[in-house]
Amino acid sequence: MRYPVESFSQSERELLAPHFTNLDRPVFGLTSLPETVKGAMFARYSRYPGTLRRLYLDEFASEMPPGSRPFDGAEGERAAGLYERVFVGYGDDSIAQVGGAHVACEWASNVLTKILQRGRLAAYLEQSTRYIAYDRPLSEEPGAGFRYYRDPELGERYAEAMDELFEIYSSSLVRVTAWAGERWPRGEEPERAWQSSIRAKALDLLRGLLPASTLSHVGIYASGQALEQLVMRLLASPLPEARAYGGMLLTELQQVIPSFVSRVERPERGGEWIGFLGQRRQAAASVVSRLGLDRRETPSSPSVELVCVEGGEEELVVSSLVESSTLGEAEVRRRVQALDPIQRAELIAELVGERRNRRHRPGRGWEAVRYRFEIVSDYGGFRDLQRHRLLTCQWQALSPDLGAGVPVEVREAGAGDDYARALDLSRAEYERLRESGRPEAAPYALCLGYRIRYWLDLNAREAMHICELRSGREGHPGYRAVAQEMHRRISAIHPAIGAAMEHVDDSTEPRLERILGEIRTHGRRQAAGSAPGR
Repeated sequence: MRYPVESFSQSERELLAPHFTNLDRPVFGLTSLPETVKGAMFARYSRYPGTLRRLYLDEFASEMPPGSRPFDGAEGERAAGLYERVFVGYGDDSIAQVGGAHVACEWASNVLTKILQRGRLAAYLEQSTRYIAYDRPLSEEPGAGFRYYRDPELGERYAEAMDELFEIYSSSLVRVTAWAGERWPRGEEPERAWQSSIRAKALDLLRGLLPASTLSHVGIYASGQALEQLVMRLLASPLPEARAYGGMLLTELQQVIPSFVSRVERPERGGEWIGFLGQRRQAAASVVSRLGLDRRETPSSPSVELVCVEGGEEELVVSSLVESSTLGEAEVRRRVQALDPIQRAELIAELVGERRNRRHRPGRGWEAVRYRFEIVSDYGGFRDLQRHRLLTCQWQALSPDLGAGVPVEVREAGAGDDYARALDLSRAEYERLRESGRPEAAPYALCLGYRIRYWLDLNAREAMHICELRSGREGHPGYRAVAQEMHRRISAIHPAIGAAMEHVDDSTEPRLERILGEIRTHGRRQAAGSAPGR
C-alpha cells in the first residue's frame, strides 16, 4: 500500500510538531490544542481540499501562542496510574467513556471510510465530494497521479483503469459545469454564490463516476472506549488497508491516550477480541454459503421498502404521556385506547407542538415506534445516509450486481456516453480483481454510481430527523429521493406521525440545489467583513 507523504519546511515542522503526533504518516492525533481550535479545524476539514496539517498551517498556526505542553506527559502519570488500577484492575469500562481524543485518518479509500465510520459512539467529519473536485493529480510532482488507493499487488491494469476513470471524470466536469451555467444562468444572486452553486451541481451530478478507491480524509473525535473498539475492528478486517490503518491508529493513540488502548495488544484481551471478530465474520459467511444465500443477482432499480414496523400511533401517544402522568402505563394506555383515530391524531399534533423549524423535534415518546427500511440506492447516497449515528445501519458488500444508472441531467449535458463507458470500465476491472483472487479489493474499482443494498432500522424520532434533513432542497438528489420515499411509506401506515414531519420537502423538479446555502454563506461573509460586496 502506498500513500502520499507531505513535505514541510523546517519552520513549518516546528509549528506542527507540538500539536501532531507525527508529520509523515496518514494517521495522527491532535495534541496540546484548545478544544475550540480542534473543533473548528474539523469543521473546516470537510470543504478544505488539502490535509489537516496543511490546514493548520494555512488558517490556524498564526493565532496559536508559542510553546507547548505534552498532552499526556509527566503531569498525567498519576491519572494514568489511577486509570490502570480502576479500569484494568476492576474492569469498569464506563471510565473509558469519559476521556477521548481527536485523530485524523488521511488518504483513506472510500471503502475504508465506511469501516472507520461504522461505530456509533463517535463524531466524524469526512471530505465532501460536493465541494472538492478530484480532477487534478495529487500534486505537481511528476508521477503523482490521481487521488485513488494504490497497491502494486492489484496490478498495472488496475492503475490504468483508475486513471481512465479519473480522466473521464475530469473531462466531464468541464462539460457539465458549462452546461449547468447555461441551464441556470445567474440572476440577482451574488456572483460568488452562483459560481459555487454551479460547481456544486456539476460535482453532485458526476460523483457517481468516482471509484470507491477515491481517497478521502476523515476526522474523528471519540471516547477512549470507542477508539479502542475502532482499532480492534480495523485489525480484524479482511481488508489489508483497514488492518494497516488499525496499526497506525494504535501507534498514534499510544502517544495521546496510552492508558485507554493498553488492552489492545494484550493476547488475553485485545488478541482474543480481534480473534472473535474474525470468527464471527467467518461463521456468517459459512452459513450464507450453506443456505445458498450468496448467488449473484440481476440488476435492480432503486427502491425503498418498509420491511418491518414495531409499534403504532397508540404506543407513541402512551409513551409520550407516561413521564408527565402520575399513573402507571397500563392506565395511561387504557385511556388512550378509548380515543378514536381522529382524536388520537389531534392529540399527536398537540403533543408535537408548533415546529417552526426541523430542529424542533418531539420527545423520547417517539422512540416507542420503529421502522426498518430495505433500500437499494447508489453507493454515493448510501455514504450520506450511513453516517447517521442514532440508527442501526447494515449493508451488503458493494458489487456491480444491482446495476447503475446515468443521471438524466448528465445526458442532457452531453456527457452520458462517457459516464456509461466509465461504468462499464469500472465493472470490468471489478470482475478482473474478483476472479484473480482479490475479492476483498474488487470494490475499489467500482464507481460510486453503482447500487448497494442496505437497511436503516430507526425509531420515529430519528425518522423525522432523517426525512426532514435529507429531503431538504439543498440535498443531493440521490438521497433526497430515499428520504422522500421513507416519509411516504411512514405516512401510509401512520398518517398522524407522517403529518408531524411537516418540514419534509417533497418537491422533485430539477434545481440548483446549493444556491440558497451559498447565498446565506455569502451574506455571513459580508456581515463578517470577509467578502467583497458584489
